[in-house]
Amino acid sequence: MQTSHNSRSADVAIVGGGAAGLATAIFAARHDATRGGRPRRIVVIDGAKKLGAKILISGGGRCNVTNDVVAADDFSGGSRHAIRRVLAAFPAERTVEFFREIGVALHVEPEGKMFPDTNRARTVLDALLNEATQRGVEILTGHRVTEVVHHAERELPFQLTTSHGVVAARRVVLATGGLSVPKTGSDGAGYQLAESLGHSLAPRTPALVPLVLDGDFHVPLSGVSHEVELSVRVEDAKPHRLRGSLLWTHFGVSGPVVLDASRHWHAARQTNRAVTLSINMLPDDNSETADRRLVDLAVSQPRVAVHNALAAVVPARVAESIATRVGIAPQLAIGQLPRDARRRLVTALVDWPLSVRDSRGYNYAEVTAGGVPLDEIDPATMQSRRCPGLYLVGEILDVDGRIGGFNFQWAWSSAFVAATGMCF
Repeated sequence: MQTSHNSRSADVAIVGGGAAGLATAIFAARHDATRGGRPRRIVVIDGAKKLGAKILISGGGRCNVTNDVVAADDFSGGSRHAIRRVLAAFPAERTVEFFREIGVALHVEPEGKMFPDTNRARTVLDALLNEATQRGVEILTGHRVTEVVHHAERELPFQLTTSHGVVAARRVVLATGGLSVPKTGSDGAGYQLAESLGHSLAPRTPALVPLVLDGDFHVPLSGVSHEVELSVRVEDAKPHRLRGSLLWTHFGVSGPVVLDASRHWHAARQTNRAVTLSINMLPDDNSETADRRLVDLAVSQPRVAVHNALAAVVPARVAESIATRVGIAPQLAIGQLPRDARRRLVTALVDWPLSVRDSRGYNYAEVTAGGVPLDEIDPATMQSRRCPGLYLVGEILDVDGRIGGFNFQWAWSSAFVAATGMCF
C-alpha cells in the first residue's frame, strides 16, 4: 500500500476503502478484464493506515456477509423500486458465488445469516484486499480526502485533494460510509464531499443501535435474552411490529429486535412525532389468548405459584420482576389470583412499555440511517444525477437494512452496479 506524496491520475478514484469501496474496485477491474482493451487505472483512497476496521468488528468479529434471502422490503430509506433494482443486479446468490471465487466459503445460520466458514471477519477482509491487489487496484492508505472539485471541461474532470497530494480522476466513487462506529474512521466526511458536488442530505440518525431506558426494571434482568414481539407506535403512522430476540442490559435493551426497532424510534424523534415502544413477552398470544391461558392453568393446576406458571413461558427472572411490578406476590397460588390482578398480569405480559430515553448513539450503531437521497442517483448505474462522473455506493446513501447481513448486501450490490455502470 502506497503512502507517497506524488500527485497521481486515475480513471477511477474510489474514496473509501471499506466493503463498498473495495468491492467497487474489484468489480470494475473484473469488468475491464472481461471486455478487453486497456484496463482502467483504479485507485482506492482512504484516510486510515489500515483498511477494513468496520469489516473486522462486524458480526461479532465474524462478518455477516449477506443473508440467503434479501428483498427490498428488508430496507428503509429510499425508494423500494430503486432498491429492488440495485439488489436485482447483484443478488445474494451472486454474492455467495463471488466470495467462493475469491476463496471465502459461506454457510447459513439461523434467520438466514451467512458467515464465512472460518467464522473470522479477517478472512473476508484479506480476500477482498488480495483480490483487489491481484486485479491491479492501487490502494492509498493514510490519504485523507479533504476536497473533491469537478471541472466538467477537463479530460480528467475531478481533482481530489488529499493529505498527501492531489489525484486527478476521470470518475469518482464516494464509498465513505456514514457516521456509525466513528472509531473505525466513519466520521461523516463523505457527506460534506457529496454536498460540495451538488447533493442534498436526508436527515441522518443512528440505526441498528441499542436503546437506553429510564427507570430500573431492566437492571436486575441484565443478560437475560428471550423472544418477544416489539411494537413501535409512531404518531400518525401504522405501528411497526417486529419479532425477534430481545436482550436486557444494564443500560436498557439490545438484541436483534431492538436494533431493528431503533431506526423507527430515531426517525420519529427526528421528525418530532410522539413514539412509544412496548413488548409482548408472549409473541404467539394476544391479551385474550393470554388471559385464557392463565384461566385454564388456574383451573387445571390451582396450586402452582404465579412465578412458576410464568416461568414456563418467560425467563424466570422476567417472571418474578413482572409479578412484583404489578403487585402480585410471586409465590401466590395462581388459583388464588383475583380477576383484576390476573388482568394486570396479562396486560404486563403482552404490552409491557419500554420507557426509551435515548439510543447509545453512533458509537454503538451498526449503520447510519439517512444520507444522500436515492432519487438523486440513477439506480441503473449509481451515477449522480447532480454531478456527471460521480458515483455513490454503500452507507453514504439513504438506504439502511435490518440486521442480518442486509447492509453488507447493499454494499456489494451497489458496488457492482456502479462498477459496471462506469462506461467511458
